[in-house]
Amino acid sequence: MTIETEDPALTVDELAARAGVTVRTVRFYGTKGLLPPPVIGPRRVGHYGAGHLARLALIEELRRQGLTLAAIERYLDRLPPGLDAHDLAVHRAVVASWAPVAVETVPRAELPRRAGRALSEEDVDRLAAMGVLGAGDPAGEDAYRVDAGLLRLGVRLLDVPLSPEAILAARTVLLDHARAAAHELSRLLREEGPERDAQAVRSLSAHMQPLVVQALLTAFQRSLTEELREWLGEPPADGSP
Repeated sequence: MTIETEDPALTVDELAARAGVTVRTVRFYGTKGLLPPPVIGPRRVGHYGAGHLARLALIEELRRQGLTLAAIERYLDRLPPGLDAHDLAVHRAVVASWAPVAVETVPRAELPRRAGRALSEEDVDRLAAMGVLGAGDPAGEDAYRVDAGLLRLGVRLLDVPLSPEAILAARTVLLDHARAAAHELSRLLREEGPERDAQAVRSLSAHMQPLVVQALLTAFQRSLTEELREWLGEPPADGSP
């Protein structure tokens, strides 16, 4: 198992506090091989980095989705080696997308806690423009409709060095292609089993969704890598001319 351990400056207590778990949980995941060992520093003190924190967050997300330890181990074993904290965060976002959409109405004062950071009025306006936050109480109270999974992604976008216009344009492109892919997959499933009842369709969808999302993520990452190589004038990964 290999992950990037950028800036290994966290003690096990600090890592546990950041991840919202107990030190015992961190050590347990380590003994099971789910979490890589810390970097040993002076006085034989172990230190953890951003990669450890991101992997721990992914493990906890998998656990919240109801996966057993054995299933989590299989999932982690299938990940490519050398993933950094950003890559692991992408996988966590994919896992979080398996859960049913749960939208809550949250007071403005509660948003920073949900987001995990302070939010200026400009930040809130940008999140609303992205569609991450929606108008909450129709009576006009200072509240917003929030999807927790979407909020995590939106907060990360606040630090991306792109204009709001570029982010909105990218969102439109992704949504349009996502809807087109979902429509075509739905058509294929209907043609494969037109006699299925509603319960069978829901069951098939529940089994297929994680696989489809993982396939889309892999295909997108590879395609984007090739696009960037072409843009930067780098040779293809397979060495072809």
